[in-house]
Amino acid sequence: MLSVVVPVFNEEESLDHFYKELISSLKSFNQENEIIFVDDGSTDKSLLILQEFAKKNKNVKIFSFRKNHGKAEALTLGFKKASGDYIVTLDADLQDKPSEIGNFLKKLNEGYDVVCGWRKNRRDDLKKILASKVFNTSAGILWGVRFHDYNCGFKAYTSQAAKSLNLYGGLHRFIPLLVFQEGFKVTEIPVVHDKRKFGVSKYSFSKVWKDLPDMFTMLFLTKYRVRPLHFFGTIGMLLFLFGSIILIYLSLLKAIGQAIGGRPLLFLGVLLVLSGLQTFLTGFLADLINSSAKKDRDIDLKYSS
Repeated sequence: MLSVVVPVFNEEESLDHFYKELISSLKSFNQENEIIFVDDGSTDKSLLILQEFAKKNKNVKIFSFRKNHGKAEALTLGFKKASGDYIVTLDADLQDKPSEIGNFLKKLNEGYDVVCGWRKNRRDDLKKILASKVFNTSAGILWGVRFHDYNCGFKAYTSQAAKSLNLYGGLHRFIPLLVFQEGFKVTEIPVVHDKRKFGVSKYSFSKVWKDLPDMFTMLFLTKYRVRPLHFFGTIGMLLFLFGSIILIYLSLLKAIGQAIGGRPLLFLGVLLVLSGLQTFLTGFLADLINSSAKKDRDIDLKYSS
């Protein structure tokens, strides 16, 4: 079975056109399918239009948030509700072509768990293209996992790969990295990308600055999630070391008769030592909590018999 998950936010102008193209494309596949629309708190008539689709087509399922939560939460809900062995996601703005779903499925059948779209000839304004290039380049440098287009909404997953994701905030931009870190096979294929003909874009160049906190979150989750002491411990030991050097230096001055009680350096040394100990203990406690949680965590098996 094939599940198509479509996050929707204020796309009333494009929905009818998108739905017709999607239905036409799905008819070419000789398999059962379902379409899951996740309305992300739209304030226009998007939900009413989706409800009309559901009345005419029993394979259409609709879930609607009371308010806008963001694309990550919409995708996570769609993945949870999907019943298909394969899950395809794409946006409803018609910049990506539903007719290309077959190319994604062929690639999945080659043994991949996730296939990402690459908008090779992207038809957006220059600011969006530059923002995307900055993000993709930064992500490739930080993690060494290079993809041309991390944030293309057109993707295909095996059910296991999709349901392993728990997206929130801006983590949907890091899906290729998240699934790669979990051991799934990931690749990308070029897709046709059209200019937006309906509605307005929900993204701008300012999203680069909004991506930065998510990058720090991802850096911690991917490198130190299972060993937090390596992160906090290293910082704590460095602070403690610098503080100790300062206090040793002041102790030597005290030994030769110089007054140190009123020196700001003394307060800095004490502060660094205490901060270092506190940071180290934070990592130590996080390690203990993580170790206890592992006992209750199911091991992710690729195969068992």
